[in-house]
Amino acid sequence: MYYSRHLEKKLIKLATQFKVVLLLGARQVGKSTLLGHCFPQLKHITFDPLVDDYGAKEDPVRFLNNFPAPIILDEIQYCQSLLSSIKRYVDQSDQKGQYLLTGSQNISVLKYAADSMAGRVGIMQLDSFTVDEIAQKPQNFLQYYLEDPQQFIKKFSGLLPLKHSLYEMIWRGTMPDTIEFSNDDIGNYFNSYIKTYIERDVRLLENIHNLTDFERFVRLSAALTAQEINYTQLGREIGISRLTAAKWLDILKHTYLWCEIPSYHRNTIKRISKKTKGFLFDTGIACYLQRVSSPDALSAHPMLGALFENFVSTNLLKLANTVSVPPIAYHWRTNSGAEVDLIFERDGKLYPIEIKCKSQISKHDIKGLKSFYETYPNQPIMPGVVISAGNECYEIDDNIFVVPWNAMFD
Repeated sequence: MYYSRHLEKKLIKLATQFKVVLLLGARQVGKSTLLGHCFPQLKHITFDPLVDDYGAKEDPVRFLNNFPAPIILDEIQYCQSLLSSIKRYVDQSDQKGQYLLTGSQNISVLKYAADSMAGRVGIMQLDSFTVDEIAQKPQNFLQYYLEDPQQFIKKFSGLLPLKHSLYEMIWRGTMPDTIEFSNDDIGNYFNSYIKTYIERDVRLLENIHNLTDFERFVRLSAALTAQEINYTQLGREIGISRLTAAKWLDILKHTYLWCEIPSYHRNTIKRISKKTKGFLFDTGIACYLQRVSSPDALSAHPMLGALFENFVSTNLLKLANTVSVPPIAYHWRTNSGAEVDLIFERDGKLYPIEIKCKSQISKHDIKGLKSFYETYPNQPIMPGVVISAGNECYEIDDNIFVVPWNAMFD
């Protein structure tokens, strides 16, 4: 079954504007499926890191002559020698959409595309499913909020029709391949995913001598998801230097397994933390790495709050990636403990969002939002939102709204 994606129209439009389109994203988030759906008439070739099936690495020119454009070339990072030849070929024609490429590593591929194909390549990122994509009820809560923060709550029309409960959604994650899996199959999927990621992607990307230590590092990153990043702590736990910990975290970022948001700080008398906050991009992977055995086990797990924040935050960051002019994301925390989990900035305006794994939100739960307003009285801060684990949408305080994690908007 094909699940519609937010970025379908954008992808098709890019192919009419650029000679080359580069679709980036983590492994198995649906890049090939999306291209195949949008361009079903095109030949599709997938490259392998170990086998040169079509002779593309050995003789790029012969390969391009044998497989003329337009064509889909999947996992281009495994055949980077082809990129310079593609550049020469597209320069011989004004035709748009000649080469549609995918990549699950953004270091060298993105650098080459930016440096040598400027003006020829359109680049976009595909993430795993958003909650509304899983429900197949296309919407964009974030866009409603950004466009009309005073009135967006009036668009609330109920809850998304999802097959799984909140705990199941967090535990299963949002990878396309897992959507139709039974709970019994989820562990096997993530075991294979992590094994392949480390032994193929990471080994090819970086010369790491001890992959066992790197796997422990990934597991620790999952334990610290939705927290401010402390490189010294990360290194100490594994027995590596702070510098190595920072380098390994960069590998997770460049392979789309990890994302970060900076702290928001402007001139203020309060002492504001300036540490970056990090998230593992999929809570299903995080639960597997932390050996959470089932949705029931998650319901009583000490990491439930962090995993709920991770689930909601990454969903919002994915939605931000689909907006035509994406907002900038921040988090905010004072040294005294006041915090706002997520803040979006666009057009000079701030949109603060607090995330609480509670069905009933109290005035105590909005103290961070109130403190944020008080700290920056002269900043253009829009009405705040608390995303909850409940089922109701309502105004809890002046210009502060509670919205369910699975809210549906018309």
